[in-house]
Amino acid sequence: MTSGRRLVVCASHSPGMERDTEKVQGTEFRDGLSRARKKVAEFDPELVVLFGGDHRRAFRHVVPAFGIALSAGIMAEAGHPAAPLAVPGDTARAMSEHLLRAGVDVAVCRKIDLDHAFAQPLRDLLGGLDRVPVIPLPINCATPPLPQPERALAFGRAVGSFLDGLPEIRILVIGTGGLSHSPPSLEVDTFELADEERARLIAEGAAAARKKIRPEWDAAFLEAMAAWDEPTLVKLTGEATERAGVGANEVRTWLAAGATGGKGLQTLRYQVVEEWITGMAVAATA
Repeated sequence: MTSGRRLVVCASHSPGMERDTEKVQGTEFRDGLSRARKKVAEFDPELVVLFGGDHRRAFRHVVPAFGIALSAGIMAEAGHPAAPLAVPGDTARAMSEHLLRAGVDVAVCRKIDLDHAFAQPLRDLLGGLDRVPVIPLPINCATPPLPQPERALAFGRAVGSFLDGLPEIRILVIGTGGLSHSPPSLEVDTFELADEERARLIAEGAAAARKKIRPEWDAAFLEAMAAWDEPTLVKLTGEATERAGVGANEVRTWLAAGATGGKGLQTLRYQVVEEWITGMAVAATA
């Protein structure tokens, strides 16, 4: 990573943040987001590369391990209207060609509708969906079989090598998801779930999900991210379902984002937020 040209930020996301309109929950995590947002504002990115997971909503019948969107939008959700994303199609296509030459098989996606996994970090870190051109890079973190952690790292490294070849522009790389959590809607091994059924499962399983946060696994993962200890990151991610819940598989996005530069990310804040059923963290490169 060329100093001054790349900033990497990884952050948890949660629909619970949207429901907490008074912002009384997750105050420590929100403080970390504020610190990250300040870093992003000072960096003033000209392009965003966003690794996000899919909650079985954009991809149901055909589920790519890794994707790159040449055009995309954000679906209507949590009181927010549907909106397009400003995807630089030529750059995204060039990235896809580079990745394929590098031996990373990616699915090229067009006109896909993405959910809060992509919307929240854009709103939280940049203040809106349309502030900076963005290339969405979906990773399958929810529908088994999942890509191996080593392949998520390889995906990120190949993206990083492409970004190294771009003109001198400031690039913000985001990884979004995790840490430990086990949403009831993802514990069901199905490729298709109606929104009504999803809501019912979440409501019925919310109390149990609050007790499935694993701070010890989260701490180990964040420590490995700070040291950029790839063997430990691979091990922890491979054990995510058993040790930290099905939602913890989203840390594949952190691995990919971090691998674009291969440098450690320092934790800005970590907080167990039971109301959001998640161990919430935000980390960034120095």
